[in-house]
Amino acid sequence: MGTTAPERQSAQTPLLVTLNRHIAEEQRWHPEATGTFTRLLWDLSLAAKIISREVNKAGLAEILGATGAENKSGDRVMKLDEFAEHHIRRAMEAGGYLCCMASEEEEGIIEIPDDYPHGRYVLVFDPLDGSSNIDCNATLGTIFGIYRSLHGDGGSHLDDVLQHGRNLVAAGYLVYGSSTMLVYTSGKGVNGFTLDPSLGEFLLSHASMRIPERGNIYSINEGNSFCWDDNTKRYVQHVKASSADHRPYTQRYIGTLVADFHRTLIKGGIFLYPNDCRDPKKAKPKLRLVYEANPIAFIAEQAGGRATTGAERILDIKPAELHQKVALIVGSKDEVALYEDFYQGRR
Repeated sequence: MGTTAPERQSAQTPLLVTLNRHIAEEQRWHPEATGTFTRLLWDLSLAAKIISREVNKAGLAEILGATGAENKSGDRVMKLDEFAEHHIRRAMEAGGYLCCMASEEEEGIIEIPDDYPHGRYVLVFDPLDGSSNIDCNATLGTIFGIYRSLHGDGGSHLDDVLQHGRNLVAAGYLVYGSSTMLVYTSGKGVNGFTLDPSLGEFLLSHASMRIPERGNIYSINEGNSFCWDDNTKRYVQHVKASSADHRPYTQRYIGTLVADFHRTLIKGGIFLYPNDCRDPKKAKPKLRLVYEANPIAFIAEQAGGRATTGAERILDIKPAELHQKVALIVGSKDEVALYEDFYQGRR
């Protein structure tokens, strides 16, 4: 007996799963859950929709260009940086689930106003990754990480923000490109959601994402090659050499961490931003441990990948300050392990 038309449609059509539904279903895994964490992610997704809308009309609105200010790390603050941070803070501060926030664009901790209820979670975020690419219409992103407070008193404590990356409760990023995607993990695998602008909903499009164990794409800024350490230079020469295995690798580099890592997550390979020896006074390397490296490393490991400085696992580094910078090498497990062999002189 043949299947009916509804049965055939059910077998051929993927389930329509919204981000909100997915988060609510994840909550069932935790019988002790109160729904607070679920509301946190819902509100964060709302801020992402607002940022996505504005990014997609950046050439029409008066939000291109720089503000004339610099952030704590010495980077130019772009108008869209300010817009993104404003709307993330606005969406999150009144929810009653946060005790404090920290942003790449702010010098210190962002306290929750006294007239709003305080919670037990901590949000760290880079409001607009790749902002130097804004005016040329390249891919941008938002990166976030969520911790539980070490104190539980609703107060703003520096050590709540300066936790090991392995303590993250959740982490994720937004990609504002040809489509807007939200990729996140709450410690049980990685899932990706694509924004359907006609519905205003993030829909599950990439379930149970895994980084291939190997890949033949390397992503690095070769313009900095003159100041890499010798072992990193040897590694790059190795992957560029022709061989009977899957070398030479192909180079792809966008210059937005989220975009380069997202490609690596899907296709495999390795992203590298090694130490920069040009001028130690300029706090090189470039990537921030709290706002960028830790969330990306947490996602990578949840997807079966690996993240290191070359010398140590990213998630094992205890941040010493809010804007601490580290080298970041992240991607396919076998590719990162090979880099570590070169960096530590085993190859």
